[in-house]
Amino acid sequence: MTEAVGDRAAPATDGLPRLGVAPMPRPVELAPPALAWQVADALLALGLLAAVAVVANLGRMPHGAKEFLALRLSIKNILLMTAFGFAWPAVLRACGCYAPARLREGRGEWPRLIVASIIACGLAMIFPLTSESHSVGPVHVLIFGALLAPVAVGIRTVARAASRAGRRTGPRQVVLVGSGPIAARVLEAVRLDPMASSEVMGFVDTEPHRAIDARGLPYLGVLASLERILMHHVVDEVFIGLPIRSRYEQIQQAIIACERVGVPARLPTDLFRTRLAAPRVEQGVDRLVLALDVAPSDSRLVLKRAMDVAGAAVLLVLLAPLFVLTASAVKLSSRGPVFFTQERFGYMKRRFRMLKFRTMVRNAEALQMDLEVRNEASGPAFKIHNDPRITTVGRFLRRSSLDELPQLWHVLTGEMSLVGPRPLPIRDVGHFAEPWLMRRFSMRPGLTCLWQISGRSDLGFDRWIALDLEYIDRWSLGLDFRILLLTLPAVLSGRGAD
Repeated sequence: MTEAVGDRAAPATDGLPRLGVAPMPRPVELAPPALAWQVADALLALGLLAAVAVVANLGRMPHGAKEFLALRLSIKNILLMTAFGFAWPAVLRACGCYAPARLREGRGEWPRLIVASIIACGLAMIFPLTSESHSVGPVHVLIFGALLAPVAVGIRTVARAASRAGRRTGPRQVVLVGSGPIAARVLEAVRLDPMASSEVMGFVDTEPHRAIDARGLPYLGVLASLERILMHHVVDEVFIGLPIRSRYEQIQQAIIACERVGVPARLPTDLFRTRLAAPRVEQGVDRLVLALDVAPSDSRLVLKRAMDVAGAAVLLVLLAPLFVLTASAVKLSSRGPVFFTQERFGYMKRRFRMLKFRTMVRNAEALQMDLEVRNEASGPAFKIHNDPRITTVGRFLRRSSLDELPQLWHVLTGEMSLVGPRPLPIRDVGHFAEPWLMRRFSMRPGLTCLWQISGRSDLGFDRWIALDLEYIDRWSLGLDFRILLLTLPAVLSGRGAD
């Protein structure tokens, strides 16, 4: 009869603590790797989309396998299909469909897949909008969207059943190295994580600390006995909870022991105290590295970029007549070019020439030096009410934000995003005195952001920057959708658009 793991270990005849675990390994039910799911999901979406297109165009299909294989695909369609193949797994990840527990058990999968399918349906509308043969229409895309979620659920259910077929379930047996505050945090995380399915057998440490001892976890012995424990007992993982600066040698000793016996070791990523940066482990050129991110850097950005490309492409096509009318109004109302270009700071302070419809007289930048004394904006920004350089048509364009429409081209090319902090002129950034102001450049600049729905030019510089940093710290795809939905009412109201 074995003892309960939560009890104190009794001495054993072999000199090792009795751990109270079965002598034979118990396999753990594992979900297939997330990468395999992503590849499978991409192939599924592309296959389903192609199947719907083929069925919808059976009358146009060539007869015989030889003629079918002789069909030609345009480079445009190949690029669009490739982009969609990358976008669909990114949508699923953004919707939380790749969480280990959800992949393993399928709980709460249906609503998330339905939301993901709706988003994918919207992205797939790029195919009928860009199709010259009209072989794929909006109705076909809606059929694809209606089928995507049920088919995805069915395939995931079958995959999980196949994954369980030859496996017996059971908790992973874990040994904790350390007994101080860091080890206590690791223990808390392991015990509270419903996805881990782990059972902590006990801890080893050269000098046991009360932080762990008080939690009723069995003391298995000193650190030097770790290798023997791993040799003679079932241990699936070792979690190391030692301070890296004061106990580096012991951490190295534990890792070597795990390597020799073939047991994986885990270390927490919060090795350093940070205020904003989120620790993340990633694969480097030849080894793992610890990344400290001060702005979003996960796979949701792939979906954000896909939304930017699809949104900008659609808007550029739909708004083409408005572009022509606006350009004509600018050209006929005052002398000078249709477009105004100015060098701005973009992502990570990369410079680019930003396009706008011209709203001022053609020598506006040269006149700004004489107007600096009338600057009414706080901080480095420049703003005056009733700016004499603005033309009559330009005032309307500014109030309606029509002057910003050419920046959809920058969204398409990747210099800007639909949502993000506004790109600032070189002159304004040159007046930045505090280093923390530069953090607003850690995300791609956008057409609209929190400032646009919070008062626009009526905001002071400090509030403007605070909203930019708030956007970076709170960023999510849901926040982007909310800002886009609220931007149109803000623009139509004209509040703060001077």
